[in-house]
Amino acid sequence: MYNTYIHTYNSFSSLTHSLSLSLSLSTMASSILQSRVPTLSFSSSISPSSKTIQCHRPSIAFRFTPRRRFFTVKSKIREIFMPALSSTMTEGKIVSWIKSEGDVLSKGESVVVVESDKADMDVETFYDGILAAIVVGEGETAPVGAPIGLLAETEAEIADAKAKASNSSPEAPPPPPPPAVAAAPPAQAPVSAFSDGPRKIVSTPFAKKLAKQHKVDINSVVGTGPFGRITPTDIEAAAGIAPKTVSAVVSAPAPTAAAPKAATAPTATFAEIPGATVVPFTTMQSAVSKNMLESLSVPTFRVGYPVATDALDALYLKVKSKGVTMTALLAKAAAMALAQHPVVNSSCKDGKTFTYNSSINIAVAVAINGGLITPVLQDADKLDLYLLSQKWKELVEKARSKQLQPNEYNSGTFTLSNLGMFGVDRFDAILPPGQGAIMAVGASKPTVVADKDGFFSVKSKMLVNVTADHRVIYGADLAAFLQTFSKIIESPDSLTM
Repeated sequence: MYNTYIHTYNSFSSLTHSLSLSLSLSTMASSILQSRVPTLSFSSSISPSSKTIQCHRPSIAFRFTPRRRFFTVKSKIREIFMPALSSTMTEGKIVSWIKSEGDVLSKGESVVVVESDKADMDVETFYDGILAAIVVGEGETAPVGAPIGLLAETEAEIADAKAKASNSSPEAPPPPPPPAVAAAPPAQAPVSAFSDGPRKIVSTPFAKKLAKQHKVDINSVVGTGPFGRITPTDIEAAAGIAPKTVSAVVSAPAPTAAAPKAATAPTATFAEIPGATVVPFTTMQSAVSKNMLESLSVPTFRVGYPVATDALDALYLKVKSKGVTMTALLAKAAAMALAQHPVVNSSCKDGKTFTYNSSINIAVAVAINGGLITPVLQDADKLDLYLLSQKWKELVEKARSKQLQPNEYNSGTFTLSNLGMFGVDRFDAILPPGQGAIMAVGASKPTVVADKDGFFSVKSKMLVNVTADHRVIYGADLAAFLQTFSKIIESPDSLTM
């Protein structure tokens, strides 16, 4: 038995020697290959007293050398885009560039003044850099999202940015191709090439309608409008339709064969008035026109109510010296009445649901040079009369200087239009999109009235007409609101509390 142990011990000794030799070679290879080969260790021992053999399992250790990575940071040429300054804005006009080409800009610094559909606003940069190139100059317009300037990170990129701007700047639109070859216009590169990805088709809604009507592939049409926008003229040229002029319609009637196509023309032709001047809409006028057309889709009704104003006129004489205006008094009275009739302060925007607005924000119509705007007195029911008047004066000044912020003219829940100051005794107002009602206030005039006993007296009265969205506000709701409004005006002490 002992001989067996000795034989086993000798075998392990031989194995240990072989492993030591292998490990030596492995160590040499490991030093050459720099630590990627695992190290194997093995040991064994025999206890003389118990004559047993103790073997230890081999252990493997891996050593890794981290690999260094080197990153190269490349500078960029960034674009300054035309921002959407309101929910109704589709394009903007550059009023002025605050910075010039070559100026160093810091993040958050104002770069350009843009005219939106309601106000002139400063546009800030989101990055540090150098204003390398101005793509859209002062007085020019660009659609929302279009690049108006290029920002370089280093001076070495200015030349590249200028070259990029010159290649992408809109050139004079080429003349439309003749009708003979217009049916198959050649594919050309887009006018604006700020992206290496697929070209985005930009076209007017009317152009899309014409393309569908005449079965023209709009993706193959090259736009001649600003920044490659596809216009109705481009679609007509691609469809082989000759451009129409007023003189041609007057001097030479259309042939009989072309009569059916002329009958389906989507645009009407009006006779020219000699000496007339055509003036395009300003950005604000375009927004007003769009909103008015949108209002035609809302089913509305109107309710008139006479309100005695003797007590209100007396209160106005007391507080006028403290800076309180009649507009502030009417807005405060309307807000207090809306607090008691929240349905009149609600709105329907999708035709399926209506929203109870948590805030009472009174928008007041103000006529400014070249348009109309509605500054908003936010939380008018919670502000005292004097603070409300001060806030109103600030809003009017900002509106006339076209410095209103979007939340100061697009957050109204109820609109007040007052033409009484011009002597107008009654009128109907058009409901603004997204609101439930608008109040039209006429002038306060002396009126002969009879009491219940048949005695006549003269009292000052004004006629109030409210236009409301009949989808969410009904006649009884509006009548109750006007009764509450009348009580507040006839007993106006609560307005100063």
